[in-house]
Amino acid sequence: MKSLARLALSAAAISFSLYQPSFAAGLSGAPAPFDKGGVKVALISYISAGDFFQAYQSGAEAQAKALDIDLRVFPGRQDAAEQREQILQAINLGVAGIVIDHGLPESLSDVVQQALDKGIKVVAFDVNLNNPRIPQVEQSDHELAEHALEQVVKDNGKSFKAGYVYVAGFAPLDRRNEVWEKFKSENSGVVEKARFGNVSDTTATSTADQAKAALTANPDISVVFAPYDEFARGVKLAANDLGIAGKLKIYSADVSTADIQEITEEGSPWVATVATNPAVVGAVSVRAAALQIAGVEIPHQITVKPTLLTQESLRAAGVKTIEDLAQKVPAFNTSGAITASWIPDKLF
Repeated sequence: MKSLARLALSAAAISFSLYQPSFAAGLSGAPAPFDKGGVKVALISYISAGDFFQAYQSGAEAQAKALDIDLRVFPGRQDAAEQREQILQAINLGVAGIVIDHGLPESLSDVVQQALDKGIKVVAFDVNLNNPRIPQVEQSDHELAEHALEQVVKDNGKSFKAGYVYVAGFAPLDRRNEVWEKFKSENSGVVEKARFGNVSDTTATSTADQAKAALTANPDISVVFAPYDEFARGVKLAANDLGIAGKLKIYSADVSTADIQEITEEGSPWVATVATNPAVVGAVSVRAAALQIAGVEIPHQITVKPTLLTQESLRAAGVKTIEDLAQKVPAFNTSGAITASWIPDKLF
């Protein structure tokens, strides 16, 4: 989700982190090539900034370590041209698998096809590459939005003025938008007064600037649906700056420790979010790649189920961090979406 820059990258200039566990004996009882260890897999992200994406990466790294995978992590800079180049670099490194984390489908299809043509297994998280050979990992974005909007109705009824934060072209946001459009069509009392949003290196602050303008021009907005936590953080910042936090309710998707702190703080207008554990989603993405590399047929659609987290429930349970959340809501900390008996999945 961000600005275009240069296509050219020298090998020396690529700043990816190299995750190197000890590749001694591989995994006992695992099929080839995991019985030997050291299988190369690339994680190529479009976005690395923000708690969600950092947690996703940490989960992918934890699962890779447990599988004795040599995981090459290419950091995302919201640059479609650079992500294309990173995929080509991964192909040249001789990886057995590539996990693509977000991105713009129109800029990826041809280079991803080059990887497939070379026998490299590809998994996509939250980017729809429209290829039957590429399994899609997602957070059940429709359910994320549905659960959030159910809470909106519970708190506000079916008649209110709304602000909506959305940027088209990103698979998870587009899927969440489908639910929002359906919700509005079924609830004539819900009036969308303003639509705004920005995805950049500073998503929260740039969204805050837009939110200030929208909320100032539409003082009757009482609910903002911001189905991405960086969007919600930006709207909250705007509400606080405008002094209207007490008369606004923000509903979002995704969660991090920083989000929990902002949701539960005194007087926060951010009253609910619906989320999966991004670390679990990262682990599931690596498992999907590993199973394909091992020759196991897996489903095309791999869904990690979400959990509704309200301000009230987080406060009542004394949840202050993602670690607290994982301990107090066990379903948040694991997923049986895709695994095998030889894959270690107790990671966190």
